[in-house]
Amino acid sequence: MRRNQVDLHIHSTVSDGVLTPPEIVHLALEHGLRVIALTDHDAVAGVAEAQETAAGSGLEVIPGVEINSEGQWGDIHFLGLYIDPNDAYLNERLQEMRQARIRRARKMVEKLAQRGMVLQWEEVLALAGGESVGRPHIARALLSHQYVTSIQEAFDRYIGRDGPAYAPRLRLTPREAITAIHQAGGVAVLAHPAHSGVLDRVEEFTTYGLQGLEVYYPAHSPEDVRALLNLCAQYDLLSTGGSDFHGPDYGEGAMLGSVHVPFECVQALRRAAGRV
Repeated sequence: MRRNQVDLHIHSTVSDGVLTPPEIVHLALEHGLRVIALTDHDAVAGVAEAQETAAGSGLEVIPGVEINSEGQWGDIHFLGLYIDPNDAYLNERLQEMRQARIRRARKMVEKLAQRGMVLQWEEVLALAGGESVGRPHIARALLSHQYVTSIQEAFDRYIGRDGPAYAPRLRLTPREAITAIHQAGGVAVLAHPAHSGVLDRVEEFTTYGLQGLEVYYPAHSPEDVRALLNLCAQYDLLSTGGSDFHGPDYGEGAMLGSVHVPFECVQALRRAAGRV
């Protein structure tokens, strides 16, 4: 039986995951993983703690981040892998985005209250726990008050893009996101491109410096994987993959290590990042 060893898309409590960075490391070791990447939304504060926890265990923790880009171009996410989490330029951009997340979340809480679904802001902050406040935290608060019966219902009925309590926020453009990743010495990868429906944008993103595609992903079908591998060959891009793990029994992503990512992806990623 094939054992999965690689997961390059993972979220912790630093953004919208439910496990702390050390808990993720321990779970990765339990699952026999050899390489993981911590890729919290717009935040890198968990990287050092995860790497310290993994020290001496044989598990490599790649420093990463997931940068959200939303606008008239759609909702597009980029993974930065092998970034320098202390890079000043990257951290300035991420701080701007986290502040925008807070303003947006407050607005959404206000809109929900106008519809009779009252949430305390302090409760949402407590659910966030880390630096990055997002819609999943509002969804959890709605669920805890039994305004909805599931996280998915919260998004579908209220806080999804077409929902009555939705509020937009500042995000980097695709070019700006890729530039920030490069400034931090990282490799820029387009996250879940088939799932996001942005395969037609790959050529454009390569002109900004895109270096890879997240090929192996829970919501990608075998046909999607083949199409993405063809795009990688066509544009000389790396292939990566991961579970998009947020926590056990969480509505988004899949279980840690549940997606098979060929180890050759890590070797190629290391070469691109100058880590060999």
